[in-house]
Amino acid sequence: MADLKQFTLAEVAKHNTATDLWMIIDDKVYDVTKFQAEHPGGEEVLVEAAGKDATTEFVDVGHSSDAKEQMKQFVVGEIIEAERKKKKAACQPDSASPSAGSSWFGSLKAKLFG
Repeated sequence: MADLKQFTLAEVAKHNTATDLWMIIDDKVYDVTKFQAEHPGGEEVLVEAAGKDATTEFVDVGHSSDAKEQMKQFVVGEIIEAERKKKKAACQPDSASPSAGSSWFGSLKAKLFG
């Protein structure tokens, strides 16, 4: 979605109070400041996630399709591409790459067994 305003994680982190409450869900940035009173789970849940990536918490709760549709009105942008890649890359262990794992093991084998 190239038409959305781009934000860094640091920029979103500045919006971390009940009077200025942004959060990230699936790399999209939401301003939910005015939604707090309406949130069925209570305001506290939103305040705890203020300025942070709340994707895991959002998914774990199992929000309805209606809730997901309602979210669209609060989108203010998305996380810049460079930071999305870093976040996703950080979640993947090095051993997931066969070449990384085999080169490490090969180096260790050579040192131990000559």
